[in-house]
Amino acid sequence: MENAPSGQQDAPDEATNTLVSRLREGDSDAASMLDEQYREPLLRFCWGYLRSMDEAEDALQNIWYKVLTASHIPARFRPWVYRIARNESINLARKRAKQRGVCELPAASQIDAYLTGQLTRIVKGEAKSHLEELVAKLSDAQREALRLRYVEGLSRSEIAEVLDTPESVVKSRLFEGLKRLRDHTSLMEGL
Repeated sequence: MENAPSGQQDAPDEATNTLVSRLREGDSDAASMLDEQYREPLLRFCWGYLRSMDEAEDALQNIWYKVLTASHIPARFRPWVYRIARNESINLARKRAKQRGVCELPAASQIDAYLTGQLTRIVKGEAKSHLEELVAKLSDAQREALRLRYVEGLSRSEIAEVLDTPESVVKSRLFEGLKRLRDHTSLMEGL
């Protein structure tokens, strides 16, 4: 398995499955350890679809409920829980869109930066806006694959499991998405 970018690492799936088993038996320490490991990444992931922290929190509760009530926990827990998170987020976004009469799902990319200094904030804000515009022009499938890889740190094989698509398709989406972004020389302007 390939390493996750940006140094993100999750515990091996076997250890996570043990924690889930302990949680199902009522072990509150297991709940705390799972929450510590998955809370922030799953909230960030859900927020990327929902653009609302309250809705992301609701999604997270539903995700853990589904994990706890699942009849079987797969050996590869991480892609499985991200698949649950993806489906839950998409369903909540669709439900919200129907309630508001909007048919469009929110953009899937989120780029966080910690900025200092007023001039730096302005310059980086413009660059961030420009990158977000370019990312928004990618297909939904490319944006989602790039987000799972570079924001969430999933491997290509894990992304394939989350999206229920062959790994070759994931590789293609990542390659084409990155190529389209790299082809924009405007990204390098002003650097």
